[in-house]
Amino acid sequence: MSQTDTLADPLDIMGRLLTPEGKQNPYPLYEEMRAHGSLVDIGGAHLFATGYAECARALREPDLLSTDGAVQDGKMPGWREHASWRWLTKNMLFSNDPDHERLRRFFSGAFSARSVANWRPMVDRLAEDAVQHVAELGAGGRPVDLVPEFSFRFATAVIGELLGIPEKDQAGMRGIIGDITTALDPIGDLAELEPGDAAMEQLAEYFYELVAQRRTAPGPDLTSAFVRARDTGGELTEEDLVANLMLLLVAAAEAPQDLLSNMVRLALEHPEHADRLRANPRSAAGFVDETLRFEPAVQALNRVAARDMWYFGVRVAEGTPVTLIIGAGNRDPRRFSDPGVFDPERPDNQPLTFSAGAHYCLGAALARMSAETVVPQLLRRLPELTLAEPPTFRNQLVQRGHGRLPVRTA
Repeated sequence: MSQTDTLADPLDIMGRLLTPEGKQNPYPLYEEMRAHGSLVDIGGAHLFATGYAECARALREPDLLSTDGAVQDGKMPGWREHASWRWLTKNMLFSNDPDHERLRRFFSGAFSARSVANWRPMVDRLAEDAVQHVAELGAGGRPVDLVPEFSFRFATAVIGELLGIPEKDQAGMRGIIGDITTALDPIGDLAELEPGDAAMEQLAEYFYELVAQRRTAPGPDLTSAFVRARDTGGELTEEDLVANLMLLLVAAAEAPQDLLSNMVRLALEHPEHADRLRANPRSAAGFVDETLRFEPAVQALNRVAARDMWYFGVRVAEGTPVTLIIGAGNRDPRRFSDPGVFDPERPDNQPLTFSAGAHYCLGAALARMSAETVVPQLLRRLPELTLAEPPTFRNQLVQRGHGRLPVRTA
């Protein structure tokens, strides 16, 4: 019997990845998939990329398209009846050129390196508030769930202040944002989109109202600036503006929430690295990079071939779905030595998690600065921080993050 005969079938592996158990710890299943190769061709009907080089090139390949409306028509008939994907395909993340270039050009200037540097005092202030909040909640040994009380609270405070979302509205958005991200997971029935549909409609209504308010009474926030630029230039429709404001909120709340939670959990599981993070602020950058590699918030991205092509020696027909398993690419032993070891001092660490090319994460610099600021501050302020019970992960595959992260501060 050959080694190939003993390997698990790739479709069986994907089925197990979609179970609650698979979603709690997908990494062993990624290795089972990798055993078939860095590109796994499912009879020409679907291609899975498990290798770092294969994922990295795909992220920059213009002939591998994001899931826009035209692509979705071929993949998910009936999707236009669902608000979640109707709105998703109107934002820049799920667009291709020329729409992607037009939307990206409009919003990207607001997240320039100079802008991010100017936001540091705000990030420092909100980090101090977030850490103080945890200290107060945990006084007397009371357990604190860091996901809502620290990670989401801080991430949403940052993007909320930038977009002009009142503090009183921010906490209530956690469930809405969480429901929206469930629409990104593979589904077997369009009815599974209904929670995301309702959440997306609710958030769209909120942003239509916020845009109207900022048009009447503009402030120093980005929403006011975007409204002014849209009304002056006419480059975007009102629907474009609302769709991408929703994207900015969801992307800047959910993924950074998961990054922060993962950083804290990994620090508590590796006390020697936590001590280094407390003592040396310069080590924070490496800790962030390794968290992004080792436990990425975004585990997979989908592309579709725009034409017949050869990709790393595999023939890919026009219209073929290509799934980039980012969580596997980040642990490719051809690219990283001891990839299953968490090592914040890893040299030449370039995780795939923020994507690459035209779709490189617009808020990557802000997310890095925020994480490098708030997590070391939490560990320094609360040196006796420990896990109160085993943390759990949400029942999601594409957007991976903790459901609960209970800690004690002393």
